[in-house]
Amino acid sequence: MRDMAPAPRRRLVLMRHGESEANSAGLFTGRLDPPLTFDGGAEADAVGRYLMEKGCRIDFAISSPLLRTVDSCRRVLAAAGMSDVRMRLCSGIVERDYGDLSGLSRASASIRWGADQVDRWRRSYTAVPPGGESLRDTVSRVVPAYLREILPCAMRGTTLVVGHGNSLRALIMALEDLTPEQIEDLELPPAGIRSYDLADDTTIVVSGPLGEAAPARVATGH
Repeated sequence: MRDMAPAPRRRLVLMRHGESEANSAGLFTGRLDPPLTFDGGAEADAVGRYLMEKGCRIDFAISSPLLRTVDSCRRVLAAAGMSDVRMRLCSGIVERDYGDLSGLSRASASIRWGADQVDRWRRSYTAVPPGGESLRDTVSRVVPAYLREILPCAMRGTTLVVGHGNSLRALIMALEDLTPEQIEDLELPPAGIRSYDLADDTTIVVSGPLGEAAPARVATGH
């Protein structure tokens, strides 16, 4: 009898990009396209080394099309010794559009609109900044992108998804069935990772940094 090939590891690894120049300056970034800082590149390199140390072989890599995510994804794969993995771009997981807040510091935005209003726009599930998207709007485009472009890969092998703070919050909300109140308190830091092992029926069986108990940020020493 011919030996059957082992079933693929159905794993989804979510990563927020490393620190960008706008993150470092404390600016609302949204759809702006700043590059990584030196430390942000080092954070991505550290994630790649972490994946290699954990024996996590990436089969598919999917990134938002913005520079900070593409560069983070490329650096993770290189540091993990997986530069042969072809990166796919997914516009559906681009960052939340902050509209008129984009490029402003929280202090500058607070002077114009008031600190309480700015905080509501930033953390609320439904509040929409002028000219931008709410987190609910972000969920409405991220979930179809997940079902159409990400889940089919994750069901065939370990899939790295490099996204943004809010687009990943939107995806995590759907994956973990979080309430709008719960998602307001969730934040994935730059280079933070979170993973999910999937069952045959696509439901989550284990979640954590790499099938462990809780999300983690990989330390870089910078």
